[in-house]
Formats: sequence, structure tokens, C-alpha cells
Amino acid sequence: MTTTAGHPDRTVARAAVARAVLLGRAAATLAVAGGGLRLHARPGPLLAVLVLVALTAAVALVALTRDPHVVAHPLPVLAADAAIVLAVLGIGGGDVAFFCCAAGAAALAGVLAGFWALLPAACYTALGYLVAGHVLGAAPDAASLAGFVLAFPIVNVLAAVGAAVATAALAAHVELSVRLVASAQRSAAAAERSRLARELHDSVTKTLRGVSFAALALPTSLRRQPALAEQLAATVSAGATAAVRQAQEVLEGLRLDDPNHEFGATVDRICRRWTERTGVPVRCAVAAGDLPVELRYELAQILHESLENIARHAGASLVTVEFGYAGGGVRLRVADDGAGFAVPADWRGCFGLIGMAERAAAIRGALRVLSAPGAGTTVVADIALTPAGASA
Repeated sequence: MTTTAGHPDRTVARAAVARAVLLGRAAATLAVAGGGLRLHARPGPLLAVLVLVALTAAVALVALTRDPHVVAHPLPVLAADAAIVLAVLGIGGGDVAFFCCAAGAAALAGVLAGFWALLPAACYTALGYLVAGHVLGAAPDAASLAGFVLAFPIVNVLAAVGAAVATAALAAHVELSVRLVASAQRSAAAAERSRLARELHDSVTKTLRGVSFAALALPTSLRRQPALAEQLAATVSAGATAAVRQAQEVLEGLRLDDPNHEFGATVDRICRRWTERTGVPVRCAVAAGDLPVELRYELAQILHESLENIARHAGASLVTVEFGYAGGGVRLRVADDGAGFAVPADWRGCFGLIGMAERAAAIRGALRVLSAPGAGTTVVADIALTPAGASA
């Protein structure tokens, strides 16, 4: 007989189905026993069965709630359950309550032991036929019920098989769900590492490489060209300062987004903080919904860079930020009423625009810049959504 030790997913599934079986058996047994109270001249045994079933079901449910791993030890559980079935038989005789309890015990065996439950189910079936024969023999005028009474014991086998199949299916579903969640977490972590690596490579690494070259030239320059050495030392100092600043900018960029909230909340927070710092009002129009992590990060960076460009160059009095879904994708639009500028055809020298365009391209999107002297500037990022992103 197999156990569930070492399989947490199966343990969760079996504990859940076991609770359902226990509740179903208790409800069915109490219903038939309670309904038969008025039909029996001596209701005492049925009352005792009611109390026994109610108490044992309550104890079992409490035990499962406190420690679901009880299902990892099927033998003692099934032995205790068999004792309850025999007690119900001994107290109530061959009443319908016994058949309900036996069917529930067979189903519980299917939950805990899988198809090995056919062994105890066969025993319950054999016991059921013995009880059925005794009942029919004691009441010869009940021939019309013979078909029902003789057919009922086979329900034990069907209950065991059904419970085993249902438990296996639920365990497979839980295991698949856990794997999907773990895979999504690994993918998100890998994406975060890739983005961080790209940010460091594009900024801090290049700066530190220049600092390294200048530092390598210092010893020779100190002996032969002191003036050049002084310039190189200044370059090293300036480069180190720039690297620190760039690293701080990377870390600040990583803090822009909070994946625990909708992306609209991130847009609103970035705009609000920028307004507090610059004093320029921002009018936000943000659609509800969420995005994959990689899209959120790059769009937050594009918005941040657009606002920083406005603060440095536009002299604007009002900024409008719009984010919404359009044409199977998402669109981020940042417009200001500032000075504007003549947009070069190849964006040569516009490193901020080039960086934002590269970010948009990295997430299957494109960046457009619309501006003219005195007419303000509008930055539009159109990003396509994959099927997975569309369902987010």
C-alpha cells in the first residue's frame, strides 16, 4: 500500500477529498438514521448511531484541519474507520445507516490508498452481502426490496474506485498548478536579472571600463608626463563619481515599479513624485488592468525618462500622461506644453530618445516623438502584447 509521504501536492489533494468524503458520509448517514427514527419502535440504537457518527466525523475533521499530513498514514486511519463501521453495525444492526457508513469507509480508503482500496472495499462488500442476507431472511415479506438491498453492497467498490480516480485527478491538477506558478516565478526572476544586467552593462560597466583604462595609464604618466597624470587622475575621479551616480540611477529605476499593485498605480506614483519635485502639474488618465513584469519595468523607465527630459529642457506648465489599451497592445503617451524642438530625422545626439526607443524595442514596441519649436512635445510608446500578456 502506498503512502503520501514526501509528496506535499498529493497530501493537500488527499486531505481535501478526505474532508469531502467525511462530510458526505456524515450527512448521508445522519439523514437516513434521522429519517428512520419515526419508523422504529426502539429508536434508541439509531440515536446512538447518530451520536457516534456525528462525534467521529467531528473528531476526524478537526484532526485533518490541524494536521493534513494525517493522510500520509493510511493504515491506522483506515483501521480506526473500520472500527467505526463495525460499531455502527453492532449498534444499529443491518440498518441503512450501516450501508452508508460502509460506502463512506470504502471511499475514504480510495482517497488514502488509491486502487489498493479495492481490498478493504471488497471486505465491506462481502460484509454488506452478509448483512443483506440476514435482513432479508429476518423479513421474508420484504422481497420487493431484495433487488435494492442486494445491489447496495457493490456501491462500496464503486465508491473506492471513484474516490481513487478523483483524488489522483485533483493531485495531478494541484501538482501542475504548483509547477506553473514555480515556472512563472523562475521566468520573472530571470527577466529581472536580465534587465538588471543590461542596465549595468549599458551604464556602469562602460564607465568603469573607461576608468580602468585611465588608471592603467597613470603609473607611466607619473614618471614621464606629470601633467597628463594629473588629467588622468581627474578622469579616474570623475569616472568613479559617474559610476556611483549611474548605479544609483539603476537602483532608483528598479524601485519605480511595485508589481504588487496595478501598473496604473505605478504611473500615478511616478507622476505625483515628479510634480512634488518640479512643481509642474501632471494630468493622468490611466486605464485599469495589469501587465507582465518586463513590460511594466520598461514602460516605467520610459515614463520616468520622458518626465526628466521635460524637467530639463521643456519649460512646461502642464504635462498630460495617458496609459491605456489600444489595438491589441498598450500605449503610453506623455505630452507637454513646453518649448518643443525640431526632432532630427535620425535622432543623432539625442541619447535620451535613443535610450527610450531601445527600451520600447526590447518589449516588442516602438517609440514616436512629435514636436516642433513652440508647440510642445509628445512621446508615444506603443507596445504589443503577447497572448500571455493580454490575459494579464
